[in-house]
This record gives sequence, structure tokens and C-alpha cells, in this order.
Amino acid sequence: MLARLHRFLPALLGGLLSLTALTSEGLAQPGKPRFGGPIELKPDDVPAFADPPAGIVAKREGIAHGKLEMIAYESKSVGATRKMNVYTPPGYSKDKKYPVLFLLHGIGGDETEWQRFATPNLLLDNLIADGKAKPMIVVMPNGRAQKDDRAAGGFGSAPAFAAFEKDLLEDVIPAIESRYSVQADREHRAIAGLSMGGGQTLNFGLGHLDTFAWIGAFSAAPNTKPAKELVPDPAAAKAKIKLLMITCGKKDGLIRISQGVHAYLKEKEVPHIWHVDGNAHDPTHWRNSLYHFAQRIFGAQGAAPAAATPAAPAAPAKPTGEPKPADGQPAPDARPSVLNAPGYQYPMVDSQGRATFRITAPNAQSVVVAVGQRVSLTKGENGVWTGTSGPLPVGFHYSSVSIDGASFNDPGTQTFFGSSKWMSAIDIPDPAGDFYQPKNVPHGTVRIHPYYSKIQNATRRAFIYTPPGYDNSKERYPVLYLQHGAGEDETGWSAQGRVNFIMDNLIAAGKAKPMIIVMENGGGSALFVGGVPRGKPGTGGPGPGGRPGMGGNPFEQILLTEVIPMIDANYRTLADREHRAMAGLSMGGGQTLSIGLTHLDTFSAFGVFSGSRGITDVKTAYNGVFADAEAFNKKVHAFYISVGTTESMEGARGFHKALEAQGIQHVYYESEGTAHEWQTWRRSIHGFAPLLFPK
Repeated sequence: MLARLHRFLPALLGGLLSLTALTSEGLAQPGKPRFGGPIELKPDDVPAFADPPAGIVAKREGIAHGKLEMIAYESKSVGATRKMNVYTPPGYSKDKKYPVLFLLHGIGGDETEWQRFATPNLLLDNLIADGKAKPMIVVMPNGRAQKDDRAAGGFGSAPAFAAFEKDLLEDVIPAIESRYSVQADREHRAIAGLSMGGGQTLNFGLGHLDTFAWIGAFSAAPNTKPAKELVPDPAAAKAKIKLLMITCGKKDGLIRISQGVHAYLKEKEVPHIWHVDGNAHDPTHWRNSLYHFAQRIFGAQGAAPAAATPAAPAAPAKPTGEPKPADGQPAPDARPSVLNAPGYQYPMVDSQGRATFRITAPNAQSVVVAVGQRVSLTKGENGVWTGTSGPLPVGFHYSSVSIDGASFNDPGTQTFFGSSKWMSAIDIPDPAGDFYQPKNVPHGTVRIHPYYSKIQNATRRAFIYTPPGYDNSKERYPVLYLQHGAGEDETGWSAQGRVNFIMDNLIAAGKAKPMIIVMENGGGSALFVGGVPRGKPGTGGPGPGGRPGMGGNPFEQILLTEVIPMIDANYRTLADREHRAMAGLSMGGGQTLSIGLTHLDTFSAFGVFSGSRGITDVKTAYNGVFADAEAFNKKVHAFYISVGTTESMEGARGFHKALEAQGIQHVYYESEGTAHEWQTWRRSIHGFAPLLFPK
């Protein structure tokens, strides 16, 4: 096995390096993918199933629920105690034996990712209650087989994903079979995964048909072996495979990987299901794929070999269960967006991440909503136009309404400053987004602090978060200076990013130190305080956090000589470098590097979210701050770099690899399934804040 692993790694790393986003916003454009390479759809690339009904992951009352638990096991292959998330079905009993599905995550995830993206416990609870899936145990391990198996390191951890084959076969499966009441044979063992886990699924599942009979690969990544290596003996594969299901979204820039496997299987007449839906490389596709796969394994309703796709293209299945919402009408489980203006029902968002819009324009000839995709509305009675989007990625999305070519904000939503103007927006719920929701915990305060800038000869303002209990104590606090991206302003981190709720929850859980957060206007928009335009909004069209030219921006001197002294004079701060950090997103991440790294006498920790670029010589970058790795590591207490997996990643990955080679200690995080957008940055500050101010 090790020999095969070593032959495979160069191709794996080369494939991962080719993952590139083609738009600065990270949004799918006509004819262009959000992730990977060019998309060329073929005649076979059609749905095998209708879209799932609404509410597939809704928690239903009146049905039995399974149990989710995190367990530890000893991995001899890794030499460490590792964790995995395990779902046991409703009514689990040691007096019965259950089949097992092993569910693998993507390159930026860990044993919690499936639960965050798809809540498989609720999905399985509902399917089992409806008699559509067999009661089964679902095991979600960490597919990164190394001692430091945190969700960090990006493609640098690719060898550990390949090495997981040994851990899975020799440690994970025996641990599950010794602890749970399982049917321990290949006919009752399935494997499935998303992205990197989809590649692992094909590699491990097809490579060990004596162990797995049911195989499901969703959006398989470039770690997938060539099809001829996956199935060297088609006749033997036909005899052993109970179900082989391969899925991808038609907007996924990695579709060529799955297309190649499908084409080979079709040529060799190996039965399989080939399903291409309308999604991208995103959680909606993975959740829906699991929904379809779980119903077809272990002898459930659609699992017979006859259900597999033959050599001919798959035809779309007839809808079953709840119908897809009528054109322009919200799904039964749709709810008003949390960002709606008071009293407004629309926009509405359903459990599949689809948004339904309603605009009154009786004299209009055309109404189109832009929300990462174009949604053409249909005119109904009384001049009311309605329309429903396709599934949208989780998180915050700016929107605009075009009426006969003129652009307006949606009157039903609150507005947020982005792309250098106030814009309407919606928020698609994230099953794992509990960390930025307001909870019943002590809350801090976001204050607006105006001040006069002599440098700019203008009145400016800062938004300042003070932690819970600040006003009733005499304690002094460390300070994080947190910057927005181009086209946005000092309101962004609290309004779009919800950083105050993120910090409230972290502090309440004891995961982060209470701190003051200062959010200032770093420029990069046409409304840079003072009324003087300073460059243009982000390149590549409207989008959050673009990277404009920032010539003439005086922010560095304003921050160092006016803002920091003002904060130290007016708030109870620990006014030394050990208790001062800087972070930012996109342009703000670039400012963190250019300002922070050249002032190590002022700051001791740094967070760069979607803001790092490739550098030609790490030893000379930023005035040579990285030349002496030992000195840098002693002086800098936290250095955090992050990027979304569906935005342009080359700069962040290249920077990470250069730092790693130089011996610079840092944490590298990839936000799975998110682009150059606020969901990436919400996750980033949530990961960065606990690292700050350990003393």
C-alpha cells in the first residue's frame, strides 16, 4: 500500500495545485466555474433524480431521533488518539445489528464537517421515519491521518488524506465494530464522501471491494486516481459492487474529475448512477447527494443493482414526495430572511437555500434580482413580480433589484455597506452557523466613537466592541484592531460579520479571552471618510472585499498615530504590544500584513483572512520580517491565514507553503465551500480569536 501511496502523491499534489477560482468575487459567472477549471458539460451530464423536497433536514416533532456522539479511538497507524463523530439511529439497541456508512469530509474539514454542512443526523432521522432508508450507523472520521489533524494546512495535508486508507481499514473500522452492534461484512458496509472525501471514497472503496459494497462519491476532487487504476478489472467490479453512485454539480469546476470516471465506467459497462444537478462545489449538492444515496444502500427502496445507470444517459427521475415549489412561489418551509426589514415577509428562504423574491412594480417590463445568480421574476396579479433562485451557498449575500435596467435595493431588506454603496442582502442559514447567532449569554456592546483626524482634516468614527461586563469592572483588556475589505467600511464586521455575537459566544464558552475590538475605516471605497475618493472599488465587478489600488491612503499613519493612542486614552486597555493584535479580511488582510508585520513593536498577533498573496522571496518580504524564523516565532504569538475553498486560493496556499518552508509558525485554515465572502470571514474570526492573548 505504501508503494501505491508514493506513486500517487505527485499526481495528487499537482492536481490540487490546479484548483483555481476564475472570478474575483468567487461567484459563478455564465460559462465560468466558481472553483477548479473550465466546465464543459456533456450529453450524459443530467440529473438522475429530482431535487429533494423542502425540509429534508428540518427537525421534525413526533418522530424518533437518533443519537450523535463524538468518540475517541487509538490509531496505531498514526500513533495518536483520534476522534470521530458517530450517529446511531433511533431506537439503537445492542440486541440488533446495523449496517455502517463511513462518511468522509473535504480538504478543509474534519470529523465535524458533515454535521456542519448537512446535519446527517436529522436527514437520516427523517428518512428512517418515512421508511425511505434502513436504520444505519453513520461514522464521520477525520480523514487527515496525521498527529496534528486539525482542519488546517490545506493541500499541504494531502499526503495525510492518502495515508488515511491504512487508518480507516486497520483502526477506524475495527474500533467501530468493537464498540457498536454492527453487521461486520462488506454487504453491510458503505463509504461516501464529499470533495477530497469523494476522491478517498473512490480510491478506498473501489480499491477494497472486499470491504465495501456501496460507494458514493460527491464532487470528487483531484486526489481521485485515474479511472483505469480505480477499476482495473471491470468484470470483477461488476460482480462485487452493490451500488456505485457518482454525483457532481453542473457549476462545479471539478466536474471533469467525475466526468472522467463516469465515461470509463460507461465504456466498460460497469453499472453506476451518474447524477449531475444544478449546484456547484457546495454544501447543498453534498446534502442532496447524501439524501439520494442513503435511500439506495443496504437494500432500501432504490438500492437494487437495476437502479444503477446503464451505458445510456440517465433520464431525470419523476419527482417524488413534496413537489418543488411552483415557479416564483416559496416552498412550504420557507421563512422570511433574518435580514428583512421589520414587517416584511419577502425575501423568503427555504431549507434548500433557495430565496424567493417579491417586488411590486406594476408598470415594469422586466424585473431581475442579482444575488450571486440572476433571478428573473414573473409578473402576476396587481403588478407583483415573484421568482425563486436556485440553491445559494450558506451565509450573507448582497442583492440588488433591476427594474427595466435601473438598479434598486430590495425594499424588503435592511441595507449594508458593500461595493461602495448601501445594498440589500439576505442570509442563507448555515446548519453550522450557531456560533454567530445571538444567544442567551452575557453580551458586549458595539459603540460608535467619533473623533477628529488631524491627518485627514476630517471627523472620522470607529466602531468599538467592548466585552460583557466592561462597564461594571475596572479590568483592563487586550485590543484587536479588525479591518474590513475594499468597498466596505467600519460597519462591516458588526453588521455583516456579526463579530460581536461571535465574541459573546466564544467568551461565554471560555474559548476566547475578553477583549476590545476596534473596527475602523481603512479606505478602499468611494466614501472614504472625508468625502475624498481614494481609488476604485474592488476589481472584477461588485463584490465584497475586492483589492483596489490604494495609493494615497493615509490609513497606516491614522491607525498608528491617532487611533491607537485615542483607544488607549479612552478605554481601559493593556497598552503594550503583547496585548495588541491586528487582523482583517481581503484588503484589510493586506493592511494587516503591510502595517502589522512592519510594526512588531506595536502588534504581537495577526489574522489574514482572504488577504494573502504570493510572494517571490519570503526572506525579503515585509522588510525581511521572516528572515529569522526563530526570532519571528518568539515575538509573534499568533499568525493565522485563511481562505475559502471556492475563491482564488493560489496566493494563500503559496504564502502558507513559503512560510512553512521557512519555519514560520502559523495556522492555515481553508473554509470549505465558501468564497470571497462573509461566511469565510465569520468562520475565520471564530477560529482566530481563541488563539489571541494566551497570557
